[in-house]
Amino acid sequence: MPLVNFSNLDFDQIKTSLRDYLRSNSNFTDYDFEGSNLSTILDVLAYNTYITSYNANMVANEVFIDSATLRENIVALARNIGYVPRSRKASTATVSFFVDTSNITPVPSSLTLKKGPMAATSGSFGNQSFIFSILDDITVPVVDNVASFNDIKIYEGVLLSTNFTYNSNNPNQRFILPNSGIDTDLISVSVKSSITATASTKYALQDSVFEVNQNSRVYYIQEIEDERYELIFGDGVLFGKKLENNNYIEANYIVSNGDSGNGISQFSFSGRLTYTRNSTEYTVTSGISLLSTGIISQGGENIESVESIKKYAPRIYASQNRALSANDYESLIPAKIYPETESISVFGGEELVPPQYGKVFISIKPRNGDFLPNLIKENIKRDLKKYAVAGIVPEILDLKYLYIEVDSKIYYNTNLAPSSAYVSTLIQSNANKYAESTELNRYGARFKYSKFLKIIDDTHESVTSNITQIQIRRDLRVALNTFAEYQIGFGNAFHIKSMDGYNIKSSAFRVSDFQEPVYLSDIPDTNRTTGSIFLFTVPSTNSTSATIVKRNIGRIDYEKGIITLNPINVLSGKIKDSQTIIEISAIPKSNDVIGLQDLYLQLDINKSVFEMIPDEISSGLDPSASNYIVTSSYSNGNLVRS
Repeated sequence: MPLVNFSNLDFDQIKTSLRDYLRSNSNFTDYDFEGSNLSTILDVLAYNTYITSYNANMVANEVFIDSATLRENIVALARNIGYVPRSRKASTATVSFFVDTSNITPVPSSLTLKKGPMAATSGSFGNQSFIFSILDDITVPVVDNVASFNDIKIYEGVLLSTNFTYNSNNPNQRFILPNSGIDTDLISVSVKSSITATASTKYALQDSVFEVNQNSRVYYIQEIEDERYELIFGDGVLFGKKLENNNYIEANYIVSNGDSGNGISQFSFSGRLTYTRNSTEYTVTSGISLLSTGIISQGGENIESVESIKKYAPRIYASQNRALSANDYESLIPAKIYPETESISVFGGEELVPPQYGKVFISIKPRNGDFLPNLIKENIKRDLKKYAVAGIVPEILDLKYLYIEVDSKIYYNTNLAPSSAYVSTLIQSNANKYAESTELNRYGARFKYSKFLKIIDDTHESVTSNITQIQIRRDLRVALNTFAEYQIGFGNAFHIKSMDGYNIKSSAFRVSDFQEPVYLSDIPDTNRTTGSIFLFTVPSTNSTSATIVKRNIGRIDYEKGIITLNPINVLSGKIKDSQTIIEISAIPKSNDVIGLQDLYLQLDINKSVFEMIPDEISSGLDPSASNYIVTSSYSNGNLVRS
């Protein structure tokens, strides 16, 4: 019988092939394969073949990083191309306290806060207790009977220690930290000549072989099975100083709970305070004030997921730890420099108008908050120097939001809906899920209009259709009581609904030349590509009667979606997050809105409208459509933002 080409691992196909093979043998001509005991033997053979084929297929999958499923295998494959997955990150916070030493005898001249556990949450955070530790002893002087410990940085987790003695006679000796959940950034490694020696040398973590020689006191780290880590030391030739026989290695590290420890603001003291007088160490247990929190705990993260490893490992390898293209920056910064990156956008200065050659612009959305502190920006730019090409200047831009506002009229069959409020709640819930999804809330995102309409239609069986209009909005931050020029880009072309103007809308603000609130709008040029900006007033926000008070205060580019204002003195405007802003909105030329370059796309549910309209045709109340409520597919509305 010729060999069968199997197209899949199907048990029935395997069994049928075995049965057909036996039937072709003349010795089994009169056998009933369905009713005889031979059928059981065929089942066993088919099962054995099926399981063997499945195992072979799974083994083959685990050989490639794209198809592997087990973390140990993915980590090992990433290790082959020089990628070390990000470890779990401990939450950090800052606390302060003081100690009154007036009742302590003998009188101390200084107090030392010992490394290790320092603060606890006592189960007050999510019914779970957390321990926060410090990495090193902290000593402060006693001044006027008070020892002040200010802005101490504490890390969520328990400080542990593991020791090794190097044996040169054991070529297979490994230095494995036995715990999982370690924050590798907080590992401290020191080496002594022997276990009895008092002097020790601190070794530094190294992630590359650049600037390393045979005398460099460095160590390397790699993840192994069960999310544990192994320390690797130099060879005395190219990769750092080699250990000598009987060297004593001490590794201190934090075992953390990752992002579970974020958001804690109240702590109780659980540390150990000591001082030494006349070679005697005393422990202080009284006079300790309550802890005051400076920065609540933040920055905790879980270990890098297998999906992230599959994404970044090949890209880091492709960049060869060099930042040449925009993709290199987008890979290196989250993987090597700033792991707290939620989303990142990088583009060259040559893409700007006018171009800025020799610069690369970086915009980062951190996992916690909206903006990067200036210190973090400087640290990122400093660390980028190790990877970037000489002569290229990185500039880190603040986050810029491009908001999408929705006005949706939703028709529904009253016979199938418990109530309009019930359906409306479901629709808003699904819209909010889409707003929080990864399709938005990132750089380079795209609002998919047809998909959003489908989300509304598929929410409930009673929904028959929807007429949905969208507009895009930017919030222009202004400087008060000073003449300033402004430019704001939307990254999307504007739709010109009328050559008579009033295609863009703004919120109210006051300027130095007029007593009453004014608004921004536009008049297109005859080329329908550019236009001019003017100021106007209205009797009320819902009025359609406008009075233009000042023309040609700026320009608008409809194709590029850019509005430029000439120097103007703004006295007041709308307050948002303690900042004075002017809301500016327009109808996009395409309902599929993109987040261009440094624009971070968000669907603003709070400023969106979902109005329920009974579909009396589908409900049978008005089969002739005599009283059907018609909704325009084109935006009308007021001249200004209310």
